[in-house]
Amino acid sequence: MLQIIKIAWRNVWRNKLRSFVVILSIVLGIWAGLFIMSLTLGLNEQRMNGAINTYLSHIQIHNPKYLNDPDIHSFILHRDETLSALQQNENVKAFSTRANVISMVSSSKGAFGVRIVGIDPEQEKKVSNIYTMMKSGEYFTKFKRNPAVIGQKLADKLGVKVRSKIILSFQDMDKEIISAAFRVEGIYKTSSSRYDEFNIFVKRQDIDRLAKLQGNIHEIAVICPSINQVAQTTAILQQAIPDSQVRSWSDVAPELGYAQKMMSSAIYIFMGIILFALAFGIINTMLMAILERRRELGMLMSVGMNKVKLFLMIVFETIFLSTIAVPVGMLLSYLFIQYFAHKGIDLSAAAKGLESLGIGAIIYPYLPTHFYFTITLMTVLVAFISSLIPAKKALSLNPAEAVRSI
Repeated sequence: MLQIIKIAWRNVWRNKLRSFVVILSIVLGIWAGLFIMSLTLGLNEQRMNGAINTYLSHIQIHNPKYLNDPDIHSFILHRDETLSALQQNENVKAFSTRANVISMVSSSKGAFGVRIVGIDPEQEKKVSNIYTMMKSGEYFTKFKRNPAVIGQKLADKLGVKVRSKIILSFQDMDKEIISAAFRVEGIYKTSSSRYDEFNIFVKRQDIDRLAKLQGNIHEIAVICPSINQVAQTTAILQQAIPDSQVRSWSDVAPELGYAQKMMSSAIYIFMGIILFALAFGIINTMLMAILERRRELGMLMSVGMNKVKLFLMIVFETIFLSTIAVPVGMLLSYLFIQYFAHKGIDLSAAAKGLESLGIGAIIYPYLPTHFYFTITLMTVLVAFISSLIPAKKALSLNPAEAVRSI
């Protein structure tokens, strides 16, 4: 067996140019496939993390009626018991209570439908990174009476800036229409232009006073220490507060959860297509090598090399090509992915389109470590399967005819 391996290794380098072309094609195929998929994974990961850190959080709690009709009267029942359950759960890292009111916002430039989100600024900082995305102004630190923080997209539509006055009109608990003047204290900009266009943040005490909420809340955003603890924590909280609807981020935004599950499958399908194409190149190259060495193979069979050893020699030649190419391709992919994972890829030219999908203009590729090992096994397996056709061709040679061939 050792002798067969030595012969196969030497045969690989008999035609260095041909072997180099095959190795290079495998390297480039692996590099291109993994880099493109890391870009896709990074894009989806960025979109998911951006949504969770900005407005989804890990878990959301609502009155079941609120999900079908976000009415001001659909507030969370048994508020104190709910807050107590959150405080006692060790998997709850932080939470923030919110009072959500559907409203109209108006300025001299026009009026638009929005959602008022009444928050405790210090609580909200623990579950949302909006405060880090201020384009201008402050995050509830300057104005004492009726301050508001609005999105950049909404500010552009309203034609307002920091210190501008806006009018919020909404229905209070008594079903009376209330109009109140708020002053823009800050303008934020997230990766989602749709979110920026629809959400206005105010202090919960201000909206509580104006809408006569009497301390009632409509939403609680919860953050866990790890995303892996979300499912378990959601189930525990649902049992503790059965009158409320407890939903994980994947339930609130199922398209994000579905995309996350599909990406892993997509990587294998995409790499499978690339490796399938490479298999034809490997088969073609090895068939050419066999046809060129017909006389040599005929002589080996004439002097006593059995079919098993001949078969193994061809298989080892093919596998050697892949075992040389795979480490190089993996290393090249890893270096490129790690470099751009820190530096990012600037797609500012398509910023508006990406923002409409909730994605930033800078994309950071991302690829979990286990994919490198799996793709390595896939490549070696494809190389082995590709060797079977050339090996079968070699076995079909007639020694007498092969020896007489030119």
